Amino acid sequence: MAKNVLSHALSPMNISRIAVGAAVAAGAFLAGSPAFAADDTGDRAPVAAAVAQKPRQITAAAVLKVAESQVGVSENAAGGGTPFHQWYMSSPRAKETVARDGGSIGSYANAPWCAMFVSWVGEKVGARPTVGWDAYTVSYAKWFEENGRWGTTAKPGAVVYFSWSGSKDLTDINHMGFVVKDNQDGTISTIEGNTGNGRVEERIRPTSQVVGYGYPQYQG
Repeated sequence: MAKNVLSHALSPMNISRIAVGAAVAAGAFLAGSPAFAADDTGDRAPVAAAVAQKPRQITAAAVLKVAESQVGVSENAAGGGTPFHQWYMSSPRAKETVARDGGSIGSYANAPWCAMFVSWVGEKVGARPTVGWDAYTVSYAKWFEENGRWGTTAKPGAVVYFSWSGSKDLTDINHMGFVVKDNQDGTISTIEGNTGNGRVEERIRPTSQVVGYGYPQYQG
């Protein structure tokens, strides 16, 4: 089973630094800085069409189309080597999260990557200011919460956060992905990175494992 949270082995986690870093990051996201361009060898055909949309036209369907286009992408034997790792390490955000959490940019090369996958999808669709970007699931969820975009209702395109213990505490988050739909039977359909055997996969998850949902601001 692949790991699902950015390893604390990057460096001992300093809680106060995380809180400050998350607050600084929230301000950066709200500023809506231009999307960072990277040369990702893992891009697939549906990505180009979605990127062509202007940010104000981004829909949940466009985000899910890009996420679905990556189903089957797999990590290497070391737990890294995906386009998502490569992009994150080359982005300005990597420097910010290293400053916040410690470690080095190289530490992300084989790090758990569910958060990097969600970040990459938002970047490719041109929706980074509303989807966000981070490598640590807890800080990512707190960003949504701090910006008033956190809740408990499953919606297509929402970013879903899981705790395998069933905890509803954000600090207990283990994993994240995108909601495809609420199945109305106590489960949700999702697209997630770093799941199963370290792949991007479509999954069905019980809502009992959901901590909450972050809501990007989509059109339509």
